[in-house]
Amino acid sequence: MSMLEQFLPAFLEEVVGDRFGRYSKYIIQDRAIPDVRDGLKPVQRRILYSMYDAGNTPDKQYRKSAKTVGDVMGNYHPHGDASIYEGMVRMAQPWKMGHVLVDGHGNWGSLDDDPAAAMRYTEARLSAIAMELLRDIEKRTVQFKDNFDNSTKEPVVLPSRFPNLLVNGVSGISSGFATEIPTHNLREVIDACSALMDDPDMPLDKLMTIVKGPDFPTGGTIMGEEGIREAYETGKGRIYIRSKTSIEDLKGGRQQIVITEIPYQVVKSRLVTAMENIRIEKKVEGIAEVRDESGRGGLRIVVELKKDADAQGILAFLFKKTDLQVTYNFNMVAIVNKTPKQLGLKEMLAAYIDHQKEVVTYRTRYELEKAEDRAHVLEGLVKALNILDDVIAAIKASKNRQDAQNNLVAKFGFTERQADAILTLQLYRLTNLEITQLEKEHKETMKRIAYLRSILGSEKKLLSVIREELRDIREKYGIDRRSEIQGEVEELKVNLEVIVPSEDVFVTLSQEGYIKRTSKLSFTRSGGEIGSAGVKEGDVIRTILDVNTIDYLLLFTRKGQYYQLPVHVIPEFKWKDTGTAVVNVVPLPKDDAVVSVIPVKEFDRPGRSLVFITRKGQVKRTELKEYKSTRSTAIAAVKVADGDEVLRVDVSDGGRELLLVTRRGMSIRFAEHEVNAMGRVAAGVRGIQLKDDDEVVGAEWVSGDEGEVLVLSELGYAKRSLLIDYPIQGRGGKGVATFEFKEGKRVRSNGEYLIGAFHTKEEKTLVLLTASGVQHTVSTEKAPIEDRKSVGRSIAAVDKKDVLAAVFPKADV
Repeated sequence: MSMLEQFLPAFLEEVVGDRFGRYSKYIIQDRAIPDVRDGLKPVQRRILYSMYDAGNTPDKQYRKSAKTVGDVMGNYHPHGDASIYEGMVRMAQPWKMGHVLVDGHGNWGSLDDDPAAAMRYTEARLSAIAMELLRDIEKRTVQFKDNFDNSTKEPVVLPSRFPNLLVNGVSGISSGFATEIPTHNLREVIDACSALMDDPDMPLDKLMTIVKGPDFPTGGTIMGEEGIREAYETGKGRIYIRSKTSIEDLKGGRQQIVITEIPYQVVKSRLVTAMENIRIEKKVEGIAEVRDESGRGGLRIVVELKKDADAQGILAFLFKKTDLQVTYNFNMVAIVNKTPKQLGLKEMLAAYIDHQKEVVTYRTRYELEKAEDRAHVLEGLVKALNILDDVIAAIKASKNRQDAQNNLVAKFGFTERQADAILTLQLYRLTNLEITQLEKEHKETMKRIAYLRSILGSEKKLLSVIREELRDIREKYGIDRRSEIQGEVEELKVNLEVIVPSEDVFVTLSQEGYIKRTSKLSFTRSGGEIGSAGVKEGDVIRTILDVNTIDYLLLFTRKGQYYQLPVHVIPEFKWKDTGTAVVNVVPLPKDDAVVSVIPVKEFDRPGRSLVFITRKGQVKRTELKEYKSTRSTAIAAVKVADGDEVLRVDVSDGGRELLLVTRRGMSIRFAEHEVNAMGRVAAGVRGIQLKDDDEVVGAEWVSGDEGEVLVLSELGYAKRSLLIDYPIQGRGGKGVATFEFKEGKRVRSNGEYLIGAFHTKEEKTLVLLTASGVQHTVSTEKAPIEDRKSVGRSIAAVDKKDVLAAVFPKADV
């Protein structure tokens, strides 16, 4: 047979799948997930058993950790010393375990995530409560299996005389499974076990009056009763853990925040660093200093505040932005009958009780066997002492020990076990006192046998034994609850004033889309005039807003999107600087543009609405509060049809009239309340009925009969008409004519379409821009007052080859 013929073909997928399947099974069952019965991962179980087997118990001296690690690695866990020592370190850290299982001596790490000293420097022994996990292990209470090289035996599970899985919790990640079980209060868990033994059908609600929730060794406040209930019911749930804090008054009207407990598994040094970075980067105003004053007296972090700082606001900000408050996600997975299973509280307790029934039953059988053997021996001794002379004579007549044993069995009917005990009897036991003691011991042993048999014969008696032994552990090791439970999750509201210093500023937006924030000081130093504002050549300031850094701007775009932009986020520039493109501040697409900017101090002011007007004559009104958001990306503001776009957006109280003017010289005036308030993404209703080639070019809010309406054509022809000439009509009509276009070969044209319309009560300055970017500045007073349907007069010299493309009022402070 050739070499090649000794190999069988195999598919890579099958080989990898088979190997990975075996590996996954191993790490799920024998590495990362705890057993539901004793709550231990294999490495933890092996450490504890090895220490117990080596006599490294609480009543002995500490022993070098390296020796324990070597014993565990050599006998039970051949996976490297690092993983063993890590498991040992965790079991010795009181900030990670509800009750430490390893009593460490030396440097075993700290809350600041300092590593433990190397194993050659530290010493350890089992803690007192760890002995309760191992108690009765020598009484055949649990199964043993061969170790990795078949040289010795190791326990499959520990007797675990208290519910360690819930008391100490566990965290682990395996292949396809992860587990996160929090620590609980020993007293509460044992009380719950007792209650469940009394009533196996106890509902979860009643059980939760006993086990109120997790109890973390680092304390803190647990928020979210619903999350706890969900976790105890299904095995998955979310809670929030908040640090224990207080606000203390200092001299000079200053205050400080004092933190005395932090959330479970939060590294203290990183938390302090995060708070210090917030102070250095001035993400919040008012923090003077952050100090870690922790020591022998316990944990204490101090956040000293500046005078007149908002202590509650800063604390809320720290809760939100640092690990001063964290979320904790339950994922209660444990191995049940060699299978990973997600368990609720009741299932976990029931599995533990079943384990204890087995442990106590096996222990009772073992003790009964020993007691029956002792009773048998005592019967033989008592019988022998009653016929002592005959027994001595028979022994003296025997040739050797074996012959003496045979003679005792043959002559007096003793069993071999009894005969052996008689032959090893010491002479002092022949005194009257000792004979009485043997009879008394026999009587007590028979009582003990009856008691042990009663336990095996009655589940009620069995449960009472388990309950009594758990109660003893509760009394001996129980401690008061460390974490406080708060039913409701407190919503964190951080006022912008806490994060941003309040300052009145100017925000400008240019025609070409350049935005900047400028302090009023810079504006004043630059001459205090709009004309001195820095813009690119050919550009012009279109919008100037007098706002505060704690205000918001709503930027509405042609395509019906909007952005909520906090004023303090806009980059600050000097008044003579150009600013930055708006696309650098908000993610505005290239094919879209800002049409309206609205400053907002409060979104919840009653009676305030946003009104949208589109080119195709659609009008929509929506309450301002609908536009409050926390997102910085584009949000739908109005539904815009294909071929349409938003012309203008403004804030209104709903009590005025809308005047719409179209490209072809039509206009309509109707009451704003005819447009009912709608949802944020509604498309709106028809404001004016348009011809196919027409569109809206101007929208103004008017009321009463005061003032004039100015309209302007692309060739610079304009006229004003009295507002009283525009009758209030019903929404959605064709409207009335507002401009007459001149036609004919011999007549000089006044334009083919309108580009804008304005309501004027006082003189305004308009900025006119041509298609090539040429600017004209004209007063509204230059336009004559004429009839509503008239031809107007030229107010700006415009070349027919470079017509007007845009018109807007000149920005003013």
